Parts: sequence; structure tokens; C-alpha cells
Amino acid sequence: MPWQPQIVGNRHMVSAGHHLAAQAGYEILEAGGNAVDAAVAAGLALGVVHSDQVQFSGVAPMLIHLAETGETVSIAGLGPWPRATRPEYFIDECGGEIPLGLLRTVVPAAPDAWILALERYGTMGFAEVASRAIDYARDGFPMHPFMASFIRRYEANYARWPTNAAIFLPEGRPPEEGELFRQSDLAASIQYMADEDRAARARGGRLGGLAAARDAFYRGDLARAMVAYHQENGGWLTAEDLSEYRSEIETPPRRRFAAWDVVSCGAWCQGPALLAMLAMLDGEDLAALGHNSADYIHLLVEVMKLALADREGYYGDPRRVEVPLASLLSDDYARRRRAEVAMDRASFEMPAPGVVPGATPGALAIGVPAPDIAVASPDTSYACAVDAAGNVCSATPSDVSFESPVIPGLGFCPSARGSQSFALPGHASSVAPEKRPRLTPNPAIAFRDDGVAMPFGTPGGDAQTQAMLQVFLGHAVFGLSAQEAVEAPRFITHAFPGSFEPHTYQPGRLEIEDRISPAIRDELAARGHRVVEEPAISSRVGGICAISADRANGRLWGAADPRRPARAIGR
Repeated sequence: MPWQPQIVGNRHMVSAGHHLAAQAGYEILEAGGNAVDAAVAAGLALGVVHSDQVQFSGVAPMLIHLAETGETVSIAGLGPWPRATRPEYFIDECGGEIPLGLLRTVVPAAPDAWILALERYGTMGFAEVASRAIDYARDGFPMHPFMASFIRRYEANYARWPTNAAIFLPEGRPPEEGELFRQSDLAASIQYMADEDRAARARGGRLGGLAAARDAFYRGDLARAMVAYHQENGGWLTAEDLSEYRSEIETPPRRRFAAWDVVSCGAWCQGPALLAMLAMLDGEDLAALGHNSADYIHLLVEVMKLALADREGYYGDPRRVEVPLASLLSDDYARRRRAEVAMDRASFEMPAPGVVPGATPGALAIGVPAPDIAVASPDTSYACAVDAAGNVCSATPSDVSFESPVIPGLGFCPSARGSQSFALPGHASSVAPEKRPRLTPNPAIAFRDDGVAMPFGTPGGDAQTQAMLQVFLGHAVFGLSAQEAVEAPRFITHAFPGSFEPHTYQPGRLEIEDRISPAIRDELAARGHRVVEEPAISSRVGGICAISADRANGRLWGAADPRRPARAIGR
């Protein structure tokens, strides 16, 4: 029996990392909005009900598929380092690290990304889709166990800044499960944008309202408060950084796998690593290996290591570094990389990045191995929606609230995603002014030849592409339902420098949920994997949400991971 029921509908569906966010998106669909409107509403709500791990002012990469034209686009939703950034500061003053605090700030991108999605592909205004987020922040919501445990874990970090402590440590302590949790300053910030939207809409229509909401954040009172705080506290963010920021709309990379086309975002995030894994596995008789057999797990883990080694060597902001993505995803390259896998033994250290003619990998951030350090990736949530017309939106909003100070009176931290850059000259994702960090959040959509569309994604940092690969293969190769594929036992490797500062390297470490039998775990250990047993349901292996939409047969299946407080809603 599944931990959560398979949600089935025939009209529209939302799945998100918290049930109140899913409810917010579902209400928009019921009110006549499309998948983009619904996903934006769910994403904004996640910035409230998951404000420990998703900041309203963080990042929000997304994919959007338009049923009428068949076009699929990505919106980056990722801001660059400020123009005044001094990379040498981290090297000369911080020992080559990017410490907690204000100087991790990159230009906050999520508000612009949500508004751009509404402007180009939605049907509603900002005030409409933000209404539930405002309600949840102003009136509060019952503190849920996952958020309560997260705040307890990072209590010392929250206590560093009075503004963070005032919100997340009310009464001087972490909130307990079930306590009403209010965020009045955040409610006021979002309400200000909504008010500007409504006022301008009366004069300039929906698009005028959206422009006004955007200006409220990037040029208005919110921008002035962010800039003033940075000026007063030695930060680098300026009015120019905010006013000139725009998210990018791109044609995203895709990879064919069997009867599916899988779409991800560009190499400014780790999304293409999922496509590279699929490229190396395409043509393998995975069904003959058996789902979660020793051979299957070993093959997937070794392929994951190769793809993530290439991520370490090559991935970075394509506006600032040459990323040979077409070569990395090509059939020839995939065959050469797959040939490096030895089925009888594990590669303990991170494999070297592959050889790409005409391209040179950057410096590698491999420091002192720390195989016994268990570092869980601490951020992110996810939301996806499919509407009655067949439009699809897949979004992975993120950013924690314990890495940098909350701006007084605003209730949010401008994006601290600088933690995913590297203070290492020559690294593909090194710190540089106006350069974006290499992002872990990476939404995906898979399209089957018969018309089935499957948006899917997860929190989990470096576990994301690994968890997404396993869920996709469970559904696409082994015929598991969406919910069964999400709930199946999972595993992740850490044999590469982690994406988050301090970029911990844990060679050989393979974490496996204990529903995979001891005999299989022992066989994997005999091949050289450093096997670490995880609980039957572990949040360390991601928290997938997905929808499998079979429009030809009039069915939508919504899936949500019991490893997190995720839920699907549809009808």
C-alpha cells in the first residue's frame, strides 16, 4: 500500500511541496486560470509555508509547455552576483570560502520570474495569484513538522541576526509543531506588490498591473529598503543591480530516451546532468537488470558520478563560460562515458570530467575528502500544474532563510544563492561580478510519443537529478504509477564536491533507504561502494512531486512524496 494515495483527475492537477501551496494552485485552476497561473500561485505560497527553504525573494527556475503551439520554454529565475562583487575578498579575507552573511547575496530573481511567466504565458494578475500567499503570511498557518525540525536544526544560524530570530524564533525558541506561524512583514511586502498591481491595472490593464508589481520590488519601496540595508552593512547589492535585472526566456535542452523526450533547463543549473545520465543509459536493457537490483543500482550510481563529474568540470553561467553542452549530451560522448563504467567495481573517487574536443574543464573543487560527514542539502521545494487545455508548468523555487539576514521590515532575505558559487579561480562556476551561480534546482518535463506529459522535480540539492532519474525510470521503464515511482526506495551518491559552500567531498558514499534489502546493500559494498543505510523514508533522497497527464485517455495522475509534506490535488 502506498503511503499517500494516487490522486486521479480528468480536468486539471497541481502537485506541490506543501498541501497549502497545492491548494493555492488548485483554487486558481478552479477559478479559470491556466497551468502557469496555478504554478505561480503555488510557488508564491511555498515562499510562505516553506519560508525556511523557499524565499519569496529567492530563485525560481521553471519550464512552461504551451499546448496550442507545442512550444516548451524555460525561465531562468536566477540572479547574478552584484556588479560590485569582489571575488578576491573571499580568497584574501575568507580563506577561499563564501561565508554566511550578506555577501552571499545575488540579485533576487524569483519575483521577476513569476511575473514574467504571468506576463508572457499566464492569464491572471499578480494580486490574484498572490492572494493565498498573502493570507498564509498574514493570518498564519500551523507549523508543520518538516519546517519545525529544520528551524531547530539551524537555530544557531537564525539567532545570528535579530530580524531572522524575530520571525523564526518567536518567543526566543523554535516554533513547535501545530503552533500558528505568522509572517506579518512578508505579508505586507507581498500585499504592497498586489496593491500596486491593482492600482495600475485600472489604468493599464493586466500587463500594466504586472509591470507595476515588478517595479514595486525592483524599483520601489522594497528595492530601496534592500539597497539601504546593503549600503549600511557593507553589502554589494545596488539599485542598478535590481532595476536592470531581467529573467531570461530560453529554448531549453532536451534529450531523447526510448519513447520519451525529456526537457530540462540550461547549464546555468545542474539540469543537463539528468539528460546526460539518460543519454548514457539509453539503449541499456534496464528492465532485464531488475528494478533496484544490485546491478541496476550500481549502473545508475556510476552513471550519476560521470554526469556529475562533468557538471563539476564544465557547468556554469553560459553567458560567462563556454559550456560544450551539445557535445556533453551527444550519443557519441554518452557511449564513450558509459564505456568507463565497470560493472564489477565502483569508482570510489570522483571520475575525471570527460574529454570534449575543443573544450577544457575548469579547475576542480576537490579538497580534503570527508567520507563520514553527512551533509543534507538544506533547501528548495517544487510545484507543477497541468490545466484542462494541456498546458504544463514545472517550477523549483528555492533559497533558505538562515544563510543571510532578513531585511528589516520586509520579512525576506534577498537571494543568498551565492553559496553555490566557488571561490576558486578558474572553476566553471567561480564567483564573478554579474555572473550567475550554478544552480541545483532544476525542474523537468518529460513528453512521451503518445502525448503523455510528465512535469516532475524535487528539493534536495545534489540529490535532485539523482532522485529525478530514479523516479522517471520507475515510471517510464518499469511501468510504475506516478505515485509508486515516487515512493519506491531510492539511493544517492556524494562522490563529487557538493554544490553548497563548503563544497564537501564524500568519495564513495552511497546512501540507500533500508527498504532495499541487506543482501543488495552487501553486494554493493563488495563492489567498493561506501554504503550508508538510511531510514525507509528519508528526506535526504529528495521529495519528488509529479503529474502524469494522459490527455488522449482523459486521465491525470498526481503524485507527491511522503518524504516531505507534499501533496497533489486535482479533479
